[in-house]
Amino acid sequence: MDGPGIDFVPHIPRLRRYARALTGERSRADDLVQDTLERALIKLHLWRPGSDLRAWLFTLMHNVFINQLRAQAGRLTADDEAAEVAVRPTQTDWLEVRDLQAALLRLPEEQREVLLLVGLEQMTYEESAGVLGIPVGTVMSRLSRARERLRGLLAGGAAPAALKVVK
Repeated sequence: MDGPGIDFVPHIPRLRRYARALTGERSRADDLVQDTLERALIKLHLWRPGSDLRAWLFTLMHNVFINQLRAQAGRLTADDEAAEVAVRPTQTDWLEVRDLQAALLRLPEEQREVLLLVGLEQMTYEESAGVLGIPVGTVMSRLSRARERLRGLLAGGAAPAALKVVK
């Protein structure tokens, strides 16, 4: 999976983790990673040597994922099943992971993407903004809303009310 002098292999575990968190399903995540790496090989001439390859790959993955969502046009449904995650074999841990996965899938797509990039992938706000193609302020706003909504969902309450448009 390497282009001339470019090694994608070290980035695959992080791509898989992000894809798994985005899709909620192992097989769809693997397909997303494969589609991303295929697109990376095809578009390799667009990558600027010396720039952050990881951020470029995450940008490609984001774009591929959005394109797939658009193609499916609302046919996606969130499974209640949690992803198989390596945790200590205790019942409460599995329930917490399942609840977290379900809560993440209930977040709006824009908020989930930012939360995963900053929280899970430990990207900076600037890197996340670059991956998603949005301003840094929007990253911070979406992250704040995602955290608030996730806290509410995990506390067992309803998600916070949506912002109202004031004229």
